[in-house]
Amino acid sequence: MSAFGTILVILGTLDVALGYVGCPDADASLTPWDPGHDETARVVISAGQNYLLIGSATFESLEITGGRLVFADSGNDITLRTRSVLVGAAGELHIGSESCRYRSKARIVLFGRSDEGEETPGFGRKFVGVAPGGTLEIHGQRKLSWTQLAKTAGVGGLPHGPIVVSERWDDCATRAERGIIVLVVDPATAARRDYGAFDTYLDRAESDRLVEFLDKIPDGSIVSMGVLAEGSEKLTTAAKNAIAALGSRVISTLGFRQYWAFVAVKGDPLSAVENTIMYSVTEDTPATADKVFTTNDGIEFKVSAASWWANGDKHLEMSVDAVAPDTVISLTDDVTSWQPGDVIVLASTDYNMEQAEEFQLVNCPECSSNQVKIAGKPLYTHFGEISGGVDMRGEVGLLTRNVVITSETEDGCYGNHFCQYFDYDTFGGHLMILGGFSDVHLSGVELTKMGQQVMGRYPVHFHMAGDVDEVGGYTRPAYLDGLSIHHCFSRCVTIHGTHGLLVKDTVGYDTLGHCYFLEDGAEQRNTLDHNLGLVTRPGALLPTDRDATMCRGIRTGVYGDYIPQNNECLSVSTFWIAHPNNNLINNAAAGSVHFGIWYLFHHEPTGMSQGALPPGQAEHTPLGKFYNNRAHSNFNQGLRVDNGVKTTPASARNPAEFLSRSSGIKFRPHVDADPSKPRVPAVFDGFVTYKNSMTGGWLRGGDIVIKNCAIADTTDFTFASEGGPMGAGDEGSRQVLSNCVFVGESENLGNCRDRGQDVTWGPGADGRFRTLSRGGQYPYRAFEIYDGPIAIENCTFRNYHVTSARPGVSALAFQLENQFQMAVTNAVSNAKFEEVDLRVNFGARGDRYFGQMDREGDMMGSFHDVDGSVTGYVGGHVFNIGNHLAKNPGCVERPDWNAMICNDNYAMLFMQVERPGTNSMILTRDEYPDHPVTLEGLNQSPSNKQKHNPVVTVDKSYTVHWDGRAPERIRIYPAHFNKDNWVRLGFCYPPGTSFYVTYIIKNRVTGVQSNWQQLTAAADLAEVDQGDGFNYYWDSSTGLLFVKVLAHYARTGDKAYSYCSNMGCESIYIQATMTSDDVSDCMTSAYPKYSLSPSPGLPMMLSNAQCRDCGAKEPILLEENGAFLDVTVVSRGYADFDLPGPSAAITVNGVSYISTNNLWGFNVVVVDAHTGSVINHAVFRTNREPAEDAAFANFLRTDVPKNSIVLASVYGNIRYAQDCLSALMEVGAEEPGIRIRNNASFAFVGFKGGYRPNWVRQVSPPKGSGPAVIQTRIPLLY
Repeated sequence: MSAFGTILVILGTLDVALGYVGCPDADASLTPWDPGHDETARVVISAGQNYLLIGSATFESLEITGGRLVFADSGNDITLRTRSVLVGAAGELHIGSESCRYRSKARIVLFGRSDEGEETPGFGRKFVGVAPGGTLEIHGQRKLSWTQLAKTAGVGGLPHGPIVVSERWDDCATRAERGIIVLVVDPATAARRDYGAFDTYLDRAESDRLVEFLDKIPDGSIVSMGVLAEGSEKLTTAAKNAIAALGSRVISTLGFRQYWAFVAVKGDPLSAVENTIMYSVTEDTPATADKVFTTNDGIEFKVSAASWWANGDKHLEMSVDAVAPDTVISLTDDVTSWQPGDVIVLASTDYNMEQAEEFQLVNCPECSSNQVKIAGKPLYTHFGEISGGVDMRGEVGLLTRNVVITSETEDGCYGNHFCQYFDYDTFGGHLMILGGFSDVHLSGVELTKMGQQVMGRYPVHFHMAGDVDEVGGYTRPAYLDGLSIHHCFSRCVTIHGTHGLLVKDTVGYDTLGHCYFLEDGAEQRNTLDHNLGLVTRPGALLPTDRDATMCRGIRTGVYGDYIPQNNECLSVSTFWIAHPNNNLINNAAAGSVHFGIWYLFHHEPTGMSQGALPPGQAEHTPLGKFYNNRAHSNFNQGLRVDNGVKTTPASARNPAEFLSRSSGIKFRPHVDADPSKPRVPAVFDGFVTYKNSMTGGWLRGGDIVIKNCAIADTTDFTFASEGGPMGAGDEGSRQVLSNCVFVGESENLGNCRDRGQDVTWGPGADGRFRTLSRGGQYPYRAFEIYDGPIAIENCTFRNYHVTSARPGVSALAFQLENQFQMAVTNAVSNAKFEEVDLRVNFGARGDRYFGQMDREGDMMGSFHDVDGSVTGYVGGHVFNIGNHLAKNPGCVERPDWNAMICNDNYAMLFMQVERPGTNSMILTRDEYPDHPVTLEGLNQSPSNKQKHNPVVTVDKSYTVHWDGRAPERIRIYPAHFNKDNWVRLGFCYPPGTSFYVTYIIKNRVTGVQSNWQQLTAAADLAEVDQGDGFNYYWDSSTGLLFVKVLAHYARTGDKAYSYCSNMGCESIYIQATMTSDDVSDCMTSAYPKYSLSPSPGLPMMLSNAQCRDCGAKEPILLEENGAFLDVTVVSRGYADFDLPGPSAAITVNGVSYISTNNLWGFNVVVVDAHTGSVINHAVFRTNREPAEDAAFANFLRTDVPKNSIVLASVYGNIRYAQDCLSALMEVGAEEPGIRIRNNASFAFVGFKGGYRPNWVRQVSPPKGSGPAVIQTRIPLLY
C-alpha cells in the first residue's frame, strides 16, 4: 500500500507542474461573505460575484452560475446547510485544492423531506449538483484511506480472543463438568493451551488422570483451576500432592462441596493465588482467584477463576480477558494521518459480513507509526495473518474526513420509500455530476447519509458525462480520490454513461444496493484502483439489488401477475462491472449479501445509453485490467463472471422485469469485439478470496485465465464454458487456472457468535472448533471441474482433510448432480498436495450432496494428469470408477477416490436425438458388454432434442440401445477427435426400418453447413470397418445399423482445444423410418455376437520422484503498482514555447526522458507492454534532416518490437516529417491530428501489436494553444 504514496507524489508533482498551485481562499479578488441563516433564502451567485465563505450559513437553495464560492480555511468550522447546491455554467465551488488541501472542518448538510419543496429539473431534491460548465473542487486533508491488519485483532482485545469456561450450555464457551476443572494458558499469547475436566467426586481413576494431565503441562504455563459442584470425595493424596506442587496451600484440606479457585504458573509455586470458601446452603459468595500477566506483545491479560453454589445451583466461571479497556491494533501501513476522534471500521474476516465493527480512535502515545488504539474491545476476531499462503489480513477503513457532505433525515421511514423493507428514512442527499462540466475533482471527502431509494439519486453519481479524461478533451481528467462513503441509502459510486473516470482509495461501507456501480453496460475505460467496499446490503431499486423478500414483493415492473424468481434477483454486488473494458486493480470486496465482484454483460446498453454500442459488443470485448483484487465474507460468491440483465420490457412472452438477471449472455472476448477475429484471453491476475459462504468463484466464458490466486476456507471454485453443448459459440476456447493456492482449513478459525446464515461452529480436521459454511457438512472441494476444456497448472492444494461430518472433502472434484458435458481434455499439471486426504473425489451413489451419480456429467467426468503429479502416473486419465466406456485392463482403481486411472486415447461424442427426445440411451462397449452405461441425457422434454455427451475410447466399437422406441433422427458429432480417430457405433432399430444417412460439416460460429455427402449401404460390416466413414451397414439379424464415425480433419493452431476440427464440426446424420414402436433394445441379439475381449490400453508410466518445482510460486502477494504504467507525455511546439505549463518531456513511472540538448524534432520512448520496462529512448531531428524522417519511420517499423508501447512528443517543429507520420499511424495515430502543423504541439501514446488498445490516444491542440499534455495509466499486458 505504500506504493500509492509514490503515485500520489507523482500526481501532486504533475499538478504543480501544470500550474494548479495556490490556496483558493488566498485569492485577493474574493469578497468575504458571512450571509447568516435563512431557510427561505434562494441564493444565486452569478457572474462577477466571487465570494469567500467565512462563516456557517443556511439557505433554502444555493445556485452558483457564472460566479465563484470558496470556503475560507481559517481554522473555524464552516457548515453550509441547504436543500440544494447547484453549480451551473461557469460556476465554481472550491473547498481546498489539490496542492493546498483544506485544513479546517467543512460540512455541507442537505435537509428536507421528499414531499417538501420543488424539484429541480434533472436533479430532484436534496442534492449537490454540477451542471454543464460547472466546476467542483473539494479536497480535504490527505489521509490514508484504508489498510490491512498486520496482526490479528482478537475478541476482547486478545490475539486469540477471550477464554470462557462455564457450567452453562453455550455453544461459544467450554462447558465445565462436575469435579476439578483445569485450564492451561500460554503466557506468551494468552491462548488456550489445554483443558481438562476430572470428576474427582465420582471416580478415583479421575484423580490418576488428573495427575497425568498436570504432569504433562509445560513449565511456565499458566494453570487455572476450580471446583464445580464437588471435587473432594475421590480426590487422592497423589492428586492433592500434584496440585500442591503448583503452589496450592489448601488443596490438602479441601472439603465436601467446598468452593475453590486457583491460578498459578507451573514451576513457580510462589506465583499461586487461590481462595476457598466452605460450602453452605446460604453461602453464595464465590471463591475467586485471578492474576494479571503480559503477552510477548505487551498486552496485559487477567486469568480468573470463580467457584460457588447459589440457590441450590452449582457454578464455575473461568476466564482469560484483556485488562485494558481499550485495544491497540497493528496495521501494515503508516497511519500517522489517523488522529484521535477519527472513526475506523474493521472488516469481517469470517463468513458473516455483519462482523464488521466501527471504533473511535483514542490517544495512544505508546503506539508506533503503524498502530492505533481503539476505544473498547472487538466483539469479533478480525484475522490479521497470511495463513497457508493466503493473505487474509482484514481490511481497516478510515471513515472520518474533515470535509463532509451529509444530510438530515427523519426518525423513521415515510411515504413511498419501500417502508415495508426499511424502518428508517432512506431519503438522503445526493451528489450528481452531469456531462459537459468544466472540472470535477473530489479527494478527502466524507459522504454519509447520502443516496435515496430513487433511481438516479446516489451518494456520488457521474451522470451521462461521456469521456471525462483526455479523450473528452480534459487536460485534468476527473477523479474521485480518498472518499469515505458510509451509512448511505443507495449505492456508493455510480458511473453512468461515463468513461475514463478514476476512482481510487475510496471506502464504501454499509450501503444499500450495488456499491461501485457501472450502470448501463456502455461505460468503458474507467479505473477502480485500491477501493474498499464492505457490508453491501440489499436495496429495492433494481431486481438484482433485491433480496428474496423484495424480489417477490416488488412486482410493479413484471407483466401481469407474474411472481419473480430468486434467480432474477439476489445478486447484490460490491463491484458491479457491467462492461469488461474497465480496470479493476487492488480493490477489496469485504462483504456483500450476494457477490463480491460481479462481471456481467449487457447484450446491449440499457437506459439512457441505449444504442451507444451495437448488440453483443460487451460480451465480446476484451477484459480491461484485473489485477490484485480480493473478495471475502460474501454470502454467495467472491467473484462471478457470468450472466447479464434482461434488456427488454416485461411481456406476456417474457414476464420478468426489465433489468432482471438473465442467464443468456456469455463472455467471449475477441479482438475488436468481433467474433470473427482472434480470441483474446481474459486475464484475472491476482485474486484472493476466502470465507465466502457458498463458493469462491464462478467464471463462465471463452478464453479465461486466472493466475496468481489464493483461496481459503471456501469451496467450489468453478469454471464453466461459455455455454451450450461442446462450448458452442467460442470455437477453440478454454479456461486456465495457473499458480494458485487453495487452503481447505486455514488458521482463520472465525467467530462462534453471530456466524451468519448456514454457518456452523464445529470441530475442524485438527479438532479445533471453527466456522464451517453450508451447514458444516458440505464436502469442501478446492476446484470443481465442470464443462471445459480446463487447464489447472502449477497449483498447490493444502489442508483438505476428511472428517466424520464432511467425508467427501477433496482437492479436485466435479460439479455435483451434473447433466452437462465434461471435456475429456480437461488437464492438470505440476500440482502439489500438502496435508490432503483425498486428492480427487468423484463421490459415490447415495453420498450426501452427491445424489445418485446417474447423470451424464456425474458419470463422464474426467481429467488428464499430464505429468502424474496427481495420480503418480504420467499421462494418466482419471475417470469415475464405473465408466466402462473408458476402462481397460491396465486401469488402476482408486476406490477411496471412487475413481480409476487409465491410459488410452480418449475423445467424446456429442449426440442429438429427436422423435422421441425423452429416451435414455444405453451405450455399450463391445469389450465390456456386461457393463452397459445408461445415459439419461440433458433434456427430458418431448419438444426438445435430447443431447448426450459420452466419453469414448477411440478406435473401439460400441452399440447403442434405448429404453423406448429408437429416435427417428440422430446426429453424431465426434468431439476432441484427432485426425483419423474413429469409433464404430451400432444403433438399435426395429425390423423393417429404412435409413437415409448423410455426412455434414457445420461451422459452429456461423451455423453454415457444408461438405454434404450421402452415405451408401455396405455389403457387410467389414466394408464399414475398412472404409472411410462414408458407408453404413444394416445387420437385420441383430437390428443394428453400423456407422463409422471418423475424424477426417485435424485440430491445430487456435483450434487445438476445440471440440471440432479446423474445417468445422463433422457429423453423421441418421434419419430412420420405422414401422414399429417396439422398445429398441438389441442387447440380447448384439451379444455375444459382437463381444470382444478387452484390449490393453497405453502403458501406465509411473512418474519420477516427487516434483520439486510443482505447485504455486508463493507467496501470492502482488505489488500494488505492478498492473499499470503511469505515463505523462508533454509536447511543446515552437509556437507554444512561451505558454505556461510543464516542460516538454516524457515521464514513465516518475522517470523523465527529455530531448537531449533540446534537439528539435520527435522525442520517442519505447516501453515493453508486458513488463513496463523502458527498452529504448531516441530523438529524431526531423526539423533539420530529411533523412531523419526515414530513420524514424524505419525505427518504428523495424526496431520497435511487437507488443511495445510507443510514446512520442514533438519539440520545436518537425519540418521534414512525412513517412514517419504514416508509420505513427501504423501504431495508432489518426487523422486529422497526425497532420501536425509546423511549430505546433503533438503528444502521442501508441501501441505496436497488431491491434489498437483502448488506451491509445493523441493530443494535437491548435498551434499556439498548447502545450499538448497526456497524463494516463496504461494497463500492462498479460
